[in-house]
Amino acid sequence: MKLNNIGRGALASILSLAVGLGVTACSRDYTLAYVYVTTSAPLSASSSTDGGVSAFAVDYQSGALTPLADSPIPAGKKPITLVAGPASANGQFIYVVNHDDSTVMEFAIGTDGKLYLKNTYNTTGSLPTAAAIDAGGKYLFVANTYQNGPNNTQLYTPASPGPGSVTIFPINSDGSLGTATTQNVGNLPVGIVASQTNSYIYVLDQENASTASPLGVVLGYSENTSTGALTPTTGGTVVLNGVTIGNGYPAGTTPSAIAEDPSARFVYVTDKATNQLYGYLTGTAGQLSTMTNGPFTTGTFPVAVTVDPRGKYLYVSNYNDNTVSAYAIDIATGAPVASVGSSSTAVGTTPTCIAIEPALGKYLYVSNYLDGTVSGEALNSHNGGLTAVQNTPFPTSGLPTCAVAVANGTYGHPNQIINP
Repeated sequence: MKLNNIGRGALASILSLAVGLGVTACSRDYTLAYVYVTTSAPLSASSSTDGGVSAFAVDYQSGALTPLADSPIPAGKKPITLVAGPASANGQFIYVVNHDDSTVMEFAIGTDGKLYLKNTYNTTGSLPTAAAIDAGGKYLFVANTYQNGPNNTQLYTPASPGPGSVTIFPINSDGSLGTATTQNVGNLPVGIVASQTNSYIYVLDQENASTASPLGVVLGYSENTSTGALTPTTGGTVVLNGVTIGNGYPAGTTPSAIAEDPSARFVYVTDKATNQLYGYLTGTAGQLSTMTNGPFTTGTFPVAVTVDPRGKYLYVSNYNDNTVSAYAIDIATGAPVASVGSSSTAVGTTPTCIAIEPALGKYLYVSNYLDGTVSGEALNSHNGGLTAVQNTPFPTSGLPTCAVAVANGTYGHPNQIINP
């Protein structure tokens, strides 16, 4: 190759600068984040067939997903959800919750995004439904449909139901889970969220009083950050048709999901029976008060809710009409209003979870259960609108139940939380 009109010294300086800026063709990493999707076995498979985790790399420029070389990764029976722990000197870990065999699988995330199974743990209840990690990354909380008895024996089944529980796992510095403890809760816990700026935990129950209609309840707890133990917060008693359900806050009739904004000022709950979104303000002691002008309208059969990393926008997946509803959050009141960008975006068939990559908060992904895909959307940071990314949707290995996104270390920058 001829080097016309460029001195060798100048060329060396240019190459040195390019390397310093990380812009050489060989060294630049265009992977912004990784997306992991839990999948149940296809409907045609045997009920004993294990599920899996489909793993993808997120392209920085387009948001398109590329399957990782070892995807899918085997999981347990009907993996229902997954959560990512914080990155640390010992790496980063993902915890996959398997509904039908009541286990949690610990995976280490490699520098290339691949997952490496480290351990599998039994929950202290049966048929887990949801999970959350506290603000300090020290405890993993898993909501179980039913409490277990002594020696972790199963006491209840769908045919003979009973109250639920939360399994509390300490997270060790190497990502492994310590000896679990249990917090008993109400009936049919379907969601759990851990505040990321304080020590409050909220559990979402579907209560069914024998002499009353079904009722959704949010239970509030204060976490002991040294032990993980949960203590019910004061305030809030749920009474329906003269029947005292217990302490907590009413949340519709058939709640399906719960989320909190990054500043821990607002809590949101979807009700799949009434197609509504309930909003709450959080108090200084973790108590909740209902937002004015609520509840708010969603699409048909909402099953998931999430807030973007900036705390500006809220998204709801609507299972029966195959859409994602988008809302702008009023920063002063927390009220969700129809987004300027798009109030409803079509995605795949029967959307379940929503995940937003945390590196830049510019791409949103939706797991679509019945068509076995993930929809990718570019998130407009100015108005919350969603636009389909290149080549969406992306096929998975089975029937997607949930999704989580983690930043690639190269792009692991925190997002700004918007406060009034």
